[in-house]
Amino acid sequence: MERSDARQGSIRQVGLELVLVSFLVLVQELVLIRWLPAQVRVVAYFPNLILISAFLGLGIGALQGRRRSFLWLWPVTLLTLVSTAVLFSGIRFTAQGESEHLWLLYFDLPPDSMVIRSVRLPLILLFILSAASFVPLGQFVAARLDVFREKSSALWGYSLDLAGSLLGVIAFTLLSVSGTFPVVWFSLAITVGLVLLMLRGTRRGLSTLLILAVGILVYTSERGLMYSPYYSLDINAFEDSPDFEVTTNGSLHQWAKSLRREDPNLLQFDSIIRVGYHLPYTLLEEPPGKVLVLGAGTGNDVSVLLDEGAEEIHAVEIDPVILKIGKERHPNRPYDSPRVTVFNTDARSYLSNTNEKYDLIVFGTLDSMTRLSALSNVRLDNFVYTKDAIESARRRLAPGGGMMLYFMVKEDYIREHLVDVLSQTFGEGPLQLQGPYVLFNYVFMAGDRFDHLRPPEAAAGQTVPQLSTSIPTDDWPYLYLSKRGISGFYLSLMAAFLLIGVAGVFVSSRQMRASLLEPGGVDGEMFLYGLAFLLLETKFVTAMNLLWGATWLTSAVVFGSILVMILVGTVIMELKPMVWRVAATGLIVSLLVTYFIPNDLLLRESIAGRLAASVLFVGTPIFFASICFALRFKARPAADLAFGWNLLGAVAGGLMEFFSMLVGLKALTLVAVAAYLGSFWLYAVRDRAESEEGTPEAATATGLV
Repeated sequence: MERSDARQGSIRQVGLELVLVSFLVLVQELVLIRWLPAQVRVVAYFPNLILISAFLGLGIGALQGRRRSFLWLWPVTLLTLVSTAVLFSGIRFTAQGESEHLWLLYFDLPPDSMVIRSVRLPLILLFILSAASFVPLGQFVAARLDVFREKSSALWGYSLDLAGSLLGVIAFTLLSVSGTFPVVWFSLAITVGLVLLMLRGTRRGLSTLLILAVGILVYTSERGLMYSPYYSLDINAFEDSPDFEVTTNGSLHQWAKSLRREDPNLLQFDSIIRVGYHLPYTLLEEPPGKVLVLGAGTGNDVSVLLDEGAEEIHAVEIDPVILKIGKERHPNRPYDSPRVTVFNTDARSYLSNTNEKYDLIVFGTLDSMTRLSALSNVRLDNFVYTKDAIESARRRLAPGGGMMLYFMVKEDYIREHLVDVLSQTFGEGPLQLQGPYVLFNYVFMAGDRFDHLRPPEAAAGQTVPQLSTSIPTDDWPYLYLSKRGISGFYLSLMAAFLLIGVAGVFVSSRQMRASLLEPGGVDGEMFLYGLAFLLLETKFVTAMNLLWGATWLTSAVVFGSILVMILVGTVIMELKPMVWRVAATGLIVSLLVTYFIPNDLLLRESIAGRLAASVLFVGTPIFFASICFALRFKARPAADLAFGWNLLGAVAGGLMEFFSMLVGLKALTLVAVAAYLGSFWLYAVRDRAESEEGTPEAATATGLV
C-alpha cells in the first residue's frame, strides 16, 4: 500500500517529498506548456488544454492515493509523451475549413514531409498522454497529504504542498525569462523526479535510464536557435544578402530587410516590399515628427521611419529576444540611431502607462501566432486590435495626428473587423492601401493626418456603417473569429476532452462508478465548485494581462496570488473556521465587484501599488472560494468521491472558457457566480433533506453554523 510506504519515513521526510513533488508538478506543467507548442504547431493555439490535462491527470492520480505506489510509471509516461511529440514534430498537421485563423506554417519541415489534414488527432492524443504523465504524481501527492492528515496536521500538509507549487512557479519563471533551452527545463524536472524515485527506492535503475532517455531525446530533437519567453526562435540568413528571416516555433514570423531607399535590391521581392513599407509615408504632407511604433520587432518599421525623416521614434516590442536580434543583426541597424528609444514591454501596457503624445502611431504586423497564456484561448495580439486598444492609442495622438496599421489579411472578415474598429473609433472609415507586399497586403490609415487624402465631398460626422457582425473589444477580443459563436470545430474538441475526462475519472474510481447508481450519488455541489474555480482562473489571467502586459510576470502574479490566498484560507480554516454565511456572501460580493470594476482603476504608476491592487483583485474571490470549498468538502463523508466530482467540474470549467467566444470574457464571471449560487442552493436542499431525516452531518460540520 502507498500509504504504508509513505509511513515508513519520518514526517520530515514525507514533508520533503511533498514539497518536491508539488514543485515537480508545477515545473512539468509549465515546461509542457512551453515545449509542446514548439514541437507540434497547433498546440500553440490551445495551451489551456495542457493545463486541463494536468488537472485531470493529477485528479485521477489522487483518486488512486490509497493504492500501491506507481510513481515508477512517471518516467514511462513522460518518455511516451515526449517521444510522441517529437514524432509529431515532423508531420504537417493542417486545418482545412476551420472557423479560426490558424497560422499553421511549416518553414522548418522539408517539402516532402507527411501531411495530415486534421488538427484534432495531435490535440486529442497529446491531451491523453499529458494527463497520463501527471497521474503518478497526483497519487504521490495524495498519499503524502493523507499521512499529514493522520500523523500531523492537514494544515502543514497543504502548506507544504502550496509552498512547493509556488517555488515551482518562481523557478520556471526565472528559467523562462533567462532564455534557457528546453533541455534545462526538463533537466530541472527530471532531477527532482529522480530524487523522489531515489528516496522511495523503487526500480531505481530502470527509472534512471528512462529519465535520461527523456533528457537525451529533448536535447537531440532541439531545432530552435534560441528561446524567448514566448517562442522557440530560429534565424535563416539569405545568400548574398544581409537580410534574414526569424521563425517562431517553425513558422515565418518576421523578415528583417534592408529598407532604405538607397539600399540595392539584392533579392527578388526587395523592390515590392520596400515600396509597400514606404508608400503610406509618400502620402503625408510632411515628414512625421514624433512617432510611436507598436510591435517594432526586429526593426523594419523603425528603419523606414528613419529613412522618411522622423524626428523621434519610440519603439515598443514585447519579445526581448526578438528585440535583441534586431539590435544586433538588422541590416540597417535602426536601433543604433539616437533618434530611437526602445521599450521592451507589451503594447497595451505601454499605452496605459505613458503620457506621451505622438504625431503618428504605427501598428506593425503584430499577429503573434500564439496564445497569451496557458489559461486562455485569447491570442497574444488580440488585445492590441480591440476597439478599447485603438481608442487608447487615439488618446495618445497629438492634434492633427494619425494612425497606421500594417496587416496580412487572409480572410475578408478580418479586414472588416479592423475597418469597423477604426471606423467606430475615429468616426469615419479608414483609408486602405492594398497590394501584394509579401509581408503584408493591407495598410489602414486613420486620423486627422490623412484628411487631405479624402475627397472634398466626404461628409464629416456621417454615420459609420458596420461591416462585420461583431467588433472586437476587450470583452470579446476575437479578431480571428468571423462572428460570435462556437463553431462545430470547437464544440467537437470540447466534447472529446470532456468525454476523455469522464472516462478517465470513472474508469479509475470504483466509487465514482457506483455513485451513478445511488440516489443522490452525483455530487453536483462539488462539481459546480470545480467548474467555477477554473472559470475564475481564466477571467483573472485575462484581466492581469491588460494590467501587466502579456508576459511571464503575469503568470507569476496570477498563480502566486491564487496559491498565497489558498494558503491563507487554509490557515484560517485550521485556526478559526469562518462562518459559512460570511464566506459565501464574501465570495459572491467580491466576484460581482471584479465584474463591475473597470480594469483601468487597478492601474498604478508604482509597481508596488499595482501589485497590491492585483493581488486583492485576484486573491479576494479566491480566498472566499477556497474557504467555501473547504467548509463543504470537510463535511463530506467520502472525500475521494467528492474530489472526483470536483475534478470533473474543473475539467468542464476549463473547457467552458471556449464559451467566451459566444458571450464574451466578462460573462464568464457571471457564469462562475451562477455556478456558486447553484452550489449554495444544492447545499440548502441537501441540508434541509438531512434535517428532515434527522441526520446531523450538515449542521455539525465545523464552521457551518
